[in-house]
Amino acid sequence: MHPSFKKVQMLESDNFITELNQPLNMATDPPFHQAYKSLIEDTSNNIFGKKLVLVEECELPLIDLSRILHNDNVVDESEREECKEEIARASQQWGFFQVTNHGISKDLLEKMRKEQVKVFKQPFDKKSKEDKFMNFPAGSYRWGTPTATCLNQLSWSEAFHIPMADISASATAFTTLSSTLEQFATTVAGLARKLTAILAEKLGRESTFFQENCLPSTCYLRMNRYPPCPVPSAIHGLMPHTDSDFLTILHQDEVGGLQLVKDGKWIAVKPNPEALIVNIGDLFQAWSNDVYKSVEHRVVTNPSTERFSIAYFFCPSYDTVIQNSEPSNYRKFSFREFRLQVQEDVQKYGHKVGLPRFLISH
Repeated sequence: MHPSFKKVQMLESDNFITELNQPLNMATDPPFHQAYKSLIEDTSNNIFGKKLVLVEECELPLIDLSRILHNDNVVDESEREECKEEIARASQQWGFFQVTNHGISKDLLEKMRKEQVKVFKQPFDKKSKEDKFMNFPAGSYRWGTPTATCLNQLSWSEAFHIPMADISASATAFTTLSSTLEQFATTVAGLARKLTAILAEKLGRESTFFQENCLPSTCYLRMNRYPPCPVPSAIHGLMPHTDSDFLTILHQDEVGGLQLVKDGKWIAVKPNPEALIVNIGDLFQAWSNDVYKSVEHRVVTNPSTERFSIAYFFCPSYDTVIQNSEPSNYRKFSFREFRLQVQEDVQKYGHKVGLPRFLISH
């Protein structure tokens, strides 16, 4: 299916200070106003009265996975190969694509969404306490951007970033959440392994690399919530970034807000309730020697409607070494080294530098 485009507009407030001072749901929402008051006041004069921003809306390449997930003789080999070619081509040209007939049932996705909403509706003081919440590891809950030095670096969102190894440890009171998370993660992990094997095959490389290095214990789930934001064009829901993994699989609601860079400009991704979104991460771009693209993306906020999504990050162990055949664009590096460099750059500059740090020509 060919991507299609249309114009959509991002609304801008005519009165920044008035709207930003409107109260959030103080029981459950993070205290963005209080925590970032100085950033808001320092920059309010610069964003007052800004014009409307027009962004193209697109449908990502849409790939029907029934052609490769069936193990019977219903699908012939030419159709399987065509599907694999579509996956590789989208990863090269877009770095993003959508998949339908992906093997994750609609019932499970709906159940996952309901459980996710329940978690985020818990009082903020419970979600943000220093000790464990629902027996998730300390530090799993995150909100805003603690390192932000200007409004452009602020993310108007909250999230639970959960290592797969810790999902089964959720508290007895949340057994439904625990079992749903585990079921969702298990099925999505199988999809990630299938897709990475296909992408490795198209590079002429062994897919056993992912079987050996990307184990269930090294991957992550991130549950996201984006509260309504009074000035959506002034503050990101999630600031522009690339993912520091091999592959990300995203389930989002119908609200929309995901945007990515294509041909040097931002485009808005049209929500598709039947599809999961897949995107290439930094490690895969380096491992493929820039054949597959890790594309910058962001989430914009909505002035009146909250947005939910859940992402699965297909990651290796920290000791995994990323390298490819000569001549290589990147020097050899471990995942641990990459993560530490990202953290150092974020602390120093307020944003991630990422792959350019590891170019041989850097």
